[in-house]
Amino acid sequence: MDSLLNNDRPPVFCPGCAHDRVVHALDRALNLMGLTGEKVAIVSDIGCSGLFDTFFHTHAFHGLHGRALTYATGIKMARPELTVIVTMGDGGLGIGGAHVLSTCRRNIDLTLLVLNNFNYGMTGGQCSSTTPQEAQVGSGFLNKLEKPVDICQVAGAAGAGWVSRRSTYDKDLPSHLEEAIRFDGFSLVDIWGVCPGRYTRKNRISPKSIKAELSRLPSLDRFLEQNRRMEYGKAYRIEASRLSPPKDPVHIRKSEHAPQKGRQEAVILGSAGQRIITAGELLCLAGAAAGCHATQKNDYPITVMRGHSVSEIILSDVAIDYTGIETPAVVIALAPEGVSRRQNMITSGLGPDTLLIKADGVKLPPCRATVVEVDFKAMKIKSQDWALGALAVLAVREQMLTFEMLDAALQLRFKQSVYETAKSVVEKVLNGIKAADRPAKPPE
Repeated sequence: MDSLLNNDRPPVFCPGCAHDRVVHALDRALNLMGLTGEKVAIVSDIGCSGLFDTFFHTHAFHGLHGRALTYATGIKMARPELTVIVTMGDGGLGIGGAHVLSTCRRNIDLTLLVLNNFNYGMTGGQCSSTTPQEAQVGSGFLNKLEKPVDICQVAGAAGAGWVSRRSTYDKDLPSHLEEAIRFDGFSLVDIWGVCPGRYTRKNRISPKSIKAELSRLPSLDRFLEQNRRMEYGKAYRIEASRLSPPKDPVHIRKSEHAPQKGRQEAVILGSAGQRIITAGELLCLAGAAAGCHATQKNDYPITVMRGHSVSEIILSDVAIDYTGIETPAVVIALAPEGVSRRQNMITSGLGPDTLLIKADGVKLPPCRATVVEVDFKAMKIKSQDWALGALAVLAVREQMLTFEMLDAALQLRFKQSVYETAKSVVEKVLNGIKAADRPAKPPE
């Protein structure tokens, strides 16, 4: 079988660089396996090892420093028939350490070749995660303060099934790479080599010293049995096949008519527990039922059970290109936490054309909006239903939505029992507003 090397882009490294030997060893391994270029994907990141994807006639992906395994995982999951090989230097290894651990834990069928020359050779010879503490490197004394990573021990502890070390100068490197690539799961080969452009200028290292150092390290054979399990992609597909097929997305057909044309913006200001986000979603569904485009942006702290809760909603009969809200048509103020969060908007961003519905007892800063106060407590509506009640107020005024739009949203969002409860809240608002409009009983 012919070589998979790219004749139009032959390997070019510093004279004596170990990476050149790994390129040819990998090519020989792929040749021994009888693989053609369309069956192989080489994934790399930054650094001298990041040139590998250009040197082969295969599928290739070149990405950010340390992130190669994330791309490779996606490729392997989407195209499990491909042989996916990742090349990474000791620099990318340190930068992408968390991704290495995740890949070891998953046991996905990838082969990671760590081209380990103990420094950042491309950028000046700074210390990397594998630099020995006694080495002289371009980043001063920093490596003296850090214990170098033994990536094989780390990978084995994280769950990698195939873990090995090899010298770039081993004659059996091609056959060893073939064995690693054939392993049905995640395999990692830590390949030690010389960086003549940077590292060897101040540090004595040679093929002979690499061989001697490797011979003193403990065996890694135990990880093969210790971490034996099904390959991630196969296990994933088995588990996924047992799940019920997902339901098709709900298709919302236009059944109602919006009371206004153009772009309508609303901001709901409340606190945790008031179902502000749900109210925003209902307003979006109501708009969709009238054929409108809709967007929703929410603002709440990480402490979701306390603090402010704000929802910004836009309904429009044309596409929404920009989702920012500067001068809303509607503001609903239900709690001081939300009001405080958008105080600047209330004081300086509202005019008489803005309808501001506020719950009785909620204090507002000075503003120019048209304010309508609603006593939800008098209507016997609980605080968690005030936001829904405010939507009913909007429906009464036919501002942004109608009762028909709101009812359509409730049916889309809730099951029958919850729908009935929500309807009762809407009816309380309607009855409460009617009662407020009745003339006072004349004295007898």
